[in-house]
Amino acid sequence: MNVEAKSQKWSMDQVSSQRGKVAVVTGANGGIGFETALALAKKDVEVVLACRNVPKAEAAKAQITEQYPAARLQCLPLDVSRLREVREFAAQLQRQYGQLDLLVNNAGVMMSPYEVTEDGFENQFATNYLGHFALTGGLLPLLTGTAGSRVVTVSSLSYKWAEIDFGDLQAQRGYSRRKAYGQSKRACLMFAYELQRRLAAAGHGTRSVAVHPGLSKTNLDRYFPALIRPLGNLFLQPAARGALPLLYAALAPAIHGGEFIGPDGFQQIRGHPTRVDSDDYAKDEKIAARLWKVSEALTHCRYLSDKA
Repeated sequence: MNVEAKSQKWSMDQVSSQRGKVAVVTGANGGIGFETALALAKKDVEVVLACRNVPKAEAAKAQITEQYPAARLQCLPLDVSRLREVREFAAQLQRQYGQLDLLVNNAGVMMSPYEVTEDGFENQFATNYLGHFALTGGLLPLLTGTAGSRVVTVSSLSYKWAEIDFGDLQAQRGYSRRKAYGQSKRACLMFAYELQRRLAAAGHGTRSVAVHPGLSKTNLDRYFPALIRPLGNLFLQPAARGALPLLYAALAPAIHGGEFIGPDGFQQIRGHPTRVDSDDYAKDEKIAARLWKVSEALTHCRYLSDKA
């Protein structure tokens, strides 16, 4: 590829100051979430670091401030696998802020051992998907009341590993780490598509975008075998590059809602952010509507249910 073609690739250099905007980034203490929060802060966005581990969030805040002393940051505790914390976080944010320009549903766990949350959900499904479904609903009044707001939901290439097992969503009849992770990330993708459809049907200007970071080096590999983890350095892109699809979805003017953003390189493994496609199952509106209804029942969070 020639130099001119490369110069047309999107980067944060094309983004001017976003002073006056407010963003929430879940899982902002490490990996792609940290890099997203850092990049947003450098563009003068006020960033709420929504993290399960408060000391790690404070450490991330210190790192960002060291790199950009003018950063406006706040750490708020949030374990998205616990619905009571999701509700408390949403209520606190609405008390403190009169706007929300950006919600980045990023926090996640990958291929973890079988665990049931306090709400009775399989941990990967709860952390990666259900918690963010409820969080989006809890913050919807702030989002829809803010002109030009966006919801960016992080999926993964691993969505292809599984479909939605409505007969055993919580893996009670047998647990596969790989299948559970794939199902949770497919749910994230289908949620992002369906959220855009429902926002549009309700006449809201808030835009919903799904993203995947390609294959990136983050702390999500902590449940991988010890012999495999070092191999990641050989072929995974840095977390800062993995954050680019999130940032493009959050800030690029060309985003209209309903897109799926990922890297433009071979097999979408790495590269610059661009629109990518998904399989037909992920775009099936009947399955997405069923997933939405089930999610409302499980989380006791009902919103945008009067879709035309």
